[in-house]
Amino acid sequence: MKRKLTVRRAHKSDIHALVKHNIALAAETEELHLDEKIVISGVEAVLNDPRKGIYLIAESDGEIAGQLMITNEWSDWRNGCFWWIQSVYVRPQFRKLGVYRALYQFVKELAQQETSVCGIRLYVDKNNTTAQKAYFNLGMNESHYLLFEDNLDGT
Repeated sequence: MKRKLTVRRAHKSDIHALVKHNIALAAETEELHLDEKIVISGVEAVLNDPRKGIYLIAESDGEIAGQLMITNEWSDWRNGCFWWIQSVYVRPQFRKLGVYRALYQFVKELAQQETSVCGIRLYVDKNNTTAQKAYFNLGMNESHYLLFEDNLDGT
């Protein structure tokens, strides 16, 4: 029996699931062990201030199946805003069931309603070929940009 997927904006009551998923995501994809107190503060900051971003939750028959976060980047070249997809996590038992597809479609529909949004971007670990394939299958293209960073917090 196929389960029904719904997508919604996260509520403050979702904080424990969001924190748990973010910690699992970091461990699974980058072998990072995040400080739970810092992650709680980070998730609370987003839930309390939508200018920092918004979390979306995918549910399957009322059970949280996955999540993602959208943040903004202003483009002076386009006089518009790129939405960055971050913190994508699908619980293992819900993988390969269209959870990310549902989340992405929701993001795309929201973005098309916002006249200031000029595009959707995300970054992915260069070794995460499974995720890359999923993004490609949804119509996303590999950018010509490389990502550089200087982590001021030492991570």
